[in-house]
Amino acid sequence: MPNLVMEYADPVAERVNVPGLLEDLHLVLLSCGLFEDNSVKSRSYPCHTWLVGPEGDLKTFIHIELRMLSGRSAEQKRSLSRSLMTVLEQHASTIHSLTVDISDMDRESFLKTSH
Repeated sequence: MPNLVMEYADPVAERVNVPGLLEDLHLVLLSCGLFEDNSVKSRSYPCHTWLVGPEGDLKTFIHIELRMLSGRSAEQKRSLSRSLMTVLEQHASTIHSLTVDISDMDRESFLKTSH
């Protein structure tokens, strides 16, 4: 049940093939062996307004947030984080800030319905 959300500063779309990047990030999740293929969800959103630090001057960024059901080891999460960052660096080496954050969703309280 992983959810990958890629948030990026508007100007990124002028320099990076955002759909291609998202597809390659999605492929990392499909091929890592930690998830059922049909449960992998990936999406991206442009960020129109942002501020960083006292000057608010970070020009471009891409932030990946991956949320998944709890139960993976710290090493599995580190490996996945490194794999996602490798893809980010391959696609977006000219972007000022690239970040990946992986967090767990509580299995006991997560609910899902499908039709």
